[in-house]
Amino acid sequence: MKNDMQDIEKIESNNASETDSVEHSEKKNKVNKTRKDLHLPRRFFHLFMGLSAGLIYKHYLTHQQAIHILGIATCLFYIQEQVRLKYPEFKSIFSKINGYLLRAEEQLKESASMPYLMGMLLTILTFPKYMTLVAVFTLAISDPLSAVMGIIFGKTKIKENRSLEGSSTFFISAFLIHLFVLVDIYPDNNIKLVIVSLLSSTIITAFDLLELKIDDNFTIPIVTASALWVITALI
Repeated sequence: MKNDMQDIEKIESNNASETDSVEHSEKKNKVNKTRKDLHLPRRFFHLFMGLSAGLIYKHYLTHQQAIHILGIATCLFYIQEQVRLKYPEFKSIFSKINGYLLRAEEQLKESASMPYLMGMLLTILTFPKYMTLVAVFTLAISDPLSAVMGIIFGKTKIKENRSLEGSSTFFISAFLIHLFVLVDIYPDNNIKLVIVSLLSSTIITAFDLLELKIDDNFTIPIVTASALWVITALI
């Protein structure tokens, strides 16, 4: 009986230690990994994921192939997220990756990679290839780059979470992306290329300032492609 009591006390002590460790880890995440922190591994991952998807789609995949592959990837990632959130016993499997890639508030809910994939998939489903490429590259490059520049150099505040330096970076990078992709669409009309790129970049930069409650990883590619679709239809 005495031995049994000692075993129970040891188990309770171990459980308490594990709980304290988890709580300490979560508190550390809350302190160090918010929207106002650089969190470079996360931003690099999103940059790499978007660039890879865009370049592979541009050079190697048809529209149908891209939908098929990205659709499967989105479904598989959704299953992985449900396992991570609904089955705590598997938490240790994801803990190291989560520490690098997830913000504190994402530990207990779906990560931003889910709307990221959904935004890209819906954009590919809806818009022509060149519009989709502009949208995906804008999401992959302009969003994380403007965040990093805003955090490091953002002294002139436009809104609470937006600075002139960050928004300017977003606009310039988006404009260059438009030029890079659309030059194949307007090879002999540089004036039209610049006008379309300027207008579309201005619209998406203004939209980024709105700070909607919907995840911008979902809205940025859709709004970018939509703005480009309207502008090219009118000009």
